[in-house]
Amino acid sequence: MPPMSTRRSWQDELAIIDRTMKAISGVTDPEELVDVYWDGIGDLMPRGGYVSLSRRGEVAPSYLVTRSSRFPEQLNPWTQRDRLPRLAGGLLGELAYAGRPVVIDDLPARLAADDPGRFYLEGFDRLVALPQYDNGDALNVTAMLLAPGDDLDPAMIPMLHWQSGLFGRGTQNLVLRNRLTSALAALDAELQAVGEIQRSLLPAALPSVPGFEVAAFYQTSARAGGDYYDFFPLPDGGWGLFIADVSGHGTPAAVLMAITHAVAHARPGTHAPPAALLEYLNDRLVRSYTRGGTFVTAFYAVLDPAARTLTYARAGHNPPRLVRGDRVLSLDETGALPLGIVGDVTYDQTTVALERGDLLLLYTDGITEAMAPLNGAGRRELFGTERLDALLLACGARDAEGCVARVRAEVATFGENAPPTDDQTLIAIRCL
Repeated sequence: MPPMSTRRSWQDELAIIDRTMKAISGVTDPEELVDVYWDGIGDLMPRGGYVSLSRRGEVAPSYLVTRSSRFPEQLNPWTQRDRLPRLAGGLLGELAYAGRPVVIDDLPARLAADDPGRFYLEGFDRLVALPQYDNGDALNVTAMLLAPGDDLDPAMIPMLHWQSGLFGRGTQNLVLRNRLTSALAALDAELQAVGEIQRSLLPAALPSVPGFEVAAFYQTSARAGGDYYDFFPLPDGGWGLFIADVSGHGTPAAVLMAITHAVAHARPGTHAPPAALLEYLNDRLVRSYTRGGTFVTAFYAVLDPAARTLTYARAGHNPPRLVRGDRVLSLDETGALPLGIVGDVTYDQTTVALERGDLLLLYTDGITEAMAPLNGAGRRELFGTERLDALLLACGARDAEGCVARVRAEVATFGENAPPTDDQTLIAIRCL
C-alpha cells in the first residue's frame, strides 16, 4: 500500500481528534456515536467506503452486514437487526471470521464475480479490516475501503486498530448502559407499584378514640419497605394498636409486610388479647412464610379508652416510650422472640394504666438507628433511644401531631436531611 503523499501536521490532527472527542462525550445514542466517530476519522484519512460486519448471535458461515457506505439508508443494528442483510461466505465472510486484522492490497483480484459481498466491495482497490473484540472474540469487523488513487500510510494502521478497538468497546458500553438504564427504569416502575400497593394496606384514616389524640408517620427508605402499622376496632369501643418491622429492606420486606397484614386481618374478632394475636401471627409465619432468617418484630396493644388502660405484648420490637410528666417510661416489662423465627412461642402481656397528659410513642428502629454523617474519626453516630427520650421530654404538652412532627424534624436534622437508610414509622397517642 503506497504511503500518503501528504499528511496533516500533528497539530491539525490533534485538533481534529480533540473536536471529535468533545462531540462524542455528549452522545448517548450508539448509532449517533458511530456517525460522529466516522465523521471525525474521515477528516484524518481518505474518505473511501466502509463496510461493517457482525457475527454476534450468528452461526458460521453466516454474518450480518451492519453498516455500509453503499446502504441506501443507514439501519440501526441494535433496533433494526431484522432488516440487516445476512450473508454467508465470500470475501466478507473471510473477514468476519478471520479473528485478526486483514489488509488486502489487490482487492479486485481477490473479488470473485459471484462473491455474495461483491455489491459492498466492487469499485475499491484496497481494504483494511479491523476487528473489535468482545471477551477475546472478534464478533464485529469494520473494513475501510480505499478507492483508486486513495493513499493510506501503512504506519497508521496499528494506531487505527487501537482506536477501532477502543471505540468498539466504548460503543458496546454505551449500548449496555442504555439497556441498563431502561432495565432500571422498568424495575423502578415495578418497585413504585409495589410501594403504592404496600401503602394501600396501611390505615386510610386514623381512628377517632374518645379521650385520646392519635397521629402517625410512615416513610420507607426505598420505593417499598417492611414497616407496618395498623389499628383494629374492638368490641366495647376498644382499639388494637399494631406496629411491626420486617427484617431487611425493599421488595422482599414489603412482600412479607403484606403477608403479615393479610394474616392479621384473616380472622376478624381475634385481635384480643394481645399475646394471643402475636402467637397466632408467629404460628402462621413460621409455618408458611418466613425462610432463611427473615423475621418480624412487632408490638401489639389493646387500648381501652373507658378504663384508660393499655394492655400490650411485644415480639422483639423496640419498647415504646411512655412520657409522663418529667419521666420517660419504657414499655419493656414483657418481650419474647420476633415473629417467624421458631414456632410454639408463648408471649406474655401486661397492663399499664394511663393518666391524663400521658404521651405514648410507638416507633420502629429506623428512628433510633438513624445515622449522622461520618465524624472526624470515620464513625457514624446513631440517633439513639436517649436522644429520643430527651426529645420527647422537650415536647412537653405538645399534641400528638406536633410531637410526631418534632421527632421527624429532629431525626432529619440529625442525618443532615440525607435519605433514610431504614424505614421509619411513628405512632403517637396523647391521653387527654
